[in-house]
Formats: sequence, C-alpha cells, structure tokens
Amino acid sequence: MGGGVMKKGAGGGRRGGRRSRGRSAAMSEINVTPFVDVMLVLLIIFMVAAPMLTVGVPVELPKTAATALPQEQEEPLTITLTADGRTLLMSNEEDETDLVSKLTAIAAERTDDKVFLRADGAIPYERVVQVMGALNAGGFRNIGLVTDTGGPAMNGTTGSSN
Repeated sequence: MGGGVMKKGAGGGRRGGRRSRGRSAAMSEINVTPFVDVMLVLLIIFMVAAPMLTVGVPVELPKTAATALPQEQEEPLTITLTADGRTLLMSNEEDETDLVSKLTAIAAERTDDKVFLRADGAIPYERVVQVMGALNAGGFRNIGLVTDTGGPAMNGTTGSSN
C-alpha cells in the first residue's frame, strides 16, 4: 500500500536546509523588537513634551465673571498687547503700522475670521480701543477680548473659577 522508500532529508526531521553542510545561513528576517521599543520611548517623550511646547506671552489678563469658550479646531488669530508696550501677532512681535496688513495676509489662508485681543490689565483702555478700531477699519469684524475667569460679577459676587 504505501511501500515507498523514505529518502534522507525528506520529511520533517530536519530544520533549515543548509545546515547540513556545516555553515550557518544568513538571517533574512529583521528583528523589530528594538525598533518598537525605541518608537514607544519616543512616543512617551513626545506625549510628555507636547504640552510644554505651547508657550504664550505672559500677560496679566483682567478677570471677569464670564465662562471660558469651547476650544477651536485651528489656532485662533491672537493679538497681544503687553504691559511694556509690545504688540505681538500670534507670538511674533510686530510694529503696529504693519499689524493689520500682516493679519490680513494670515487671515486670507484661514477658514475662521475670529481675532482674539489679549491686553494686559495695566494697559490704558484707550490703547486697547485704538487697536480694536484699527482692526475694525482693516475689515475684521469678529473681535473677541480675552479675559481670565473668576473675576467679580456686576452684582458684587465672584464668578466661577473654571
């Protein structure tokens, strides 16, 4: 019935066909374990470092009783007026004469036309209104003033501290 002769090497008794000659064959498979380990370590490093990369200009914002707005999808256009008289567009210091033209160029590439104005509480109100007027004259109608939460309300009570 199955009277075949079994040849040497036929069947499952041997591992690797070239080892019978006494030489070891080159390994053709890549060991991915060290690669995965390095990638996981880098992932953890970037997850820890990412929140520290978002730096802002330190400004003492006035406190109000208003609640915080929900987060936007894209980074909002932000103008910052510091107590020492600097004007910043996003995080770059700009001359006030070039502010509206640079803001217009940036806004042309964006979907959202909101502009947030951050002003230090020590800045005179007149300066804040002058910047708002220049923005309005430049075609920006959606201007928001940025404040901190937890300030006094109109009825004398303290607002919620979100």
